[in-house]
Amino acid sequence: MGAQRKIITDFIHPPFLRWTSVNDGVMGGLSDSLMQRSGEGKGVFSGHLSLESNGGFASVRALLPENDFTGYHGIELYIKGDGKRYSFRLRTDLLFDGLVYRQEFDAPVDRWMAVQLPFSDFKPSFRGRTVSDAPPLDPARIFQIGFLLSEKQEGTFRLEVDRIEVFQS
Repeated sequence: MGAQRKIITDFIHPPFLRWTSVNDGVMGGLSDSLMQRSGEGKGVFSGHLSLESNGGFASVRALLPENDFTGYHGIELYIKGDGKRYSFRLRTDLLFDGLVYRQEFDAPVDRWMAVQLPFSDFKPSFRGRTVSDAPPLDPARIFQIGFLLSEKQEGTFRLEVDRIEVFQS
């Protein structure tokens, strides 16, 4: 029997998640980003990453209506990218700032692909720095998901998202 999957969100079937942009403007930077629904029913995380004025990151996040993913082994993203390296982020609380669990992935240019991100590979961090004494990610408490672009990847960016699922091996 194949792996069991459950859609967290797609961009075709309501209810749609409400994505909020959180960019380096919180520190005086000039980057901008947003997540929009395309006419083809895909999510598009796009914008411009600027390194001016201490800038350097652009991100979006959304609160989840369901928070307990016990029994699943990770997240699977169906994406098409622009050749940049992105971070997928999970938060185990409802706070604006605080501990985040992150995992990076490459988004090849103009090719749809599935990216599996096992829960065990998510690294705890706070404001870009790894937190070595944080507890491991608890799949029973995932309240927010998000995408981030950073690492001095200046310029315009575009990541298309077909859907985000949880999977069992």
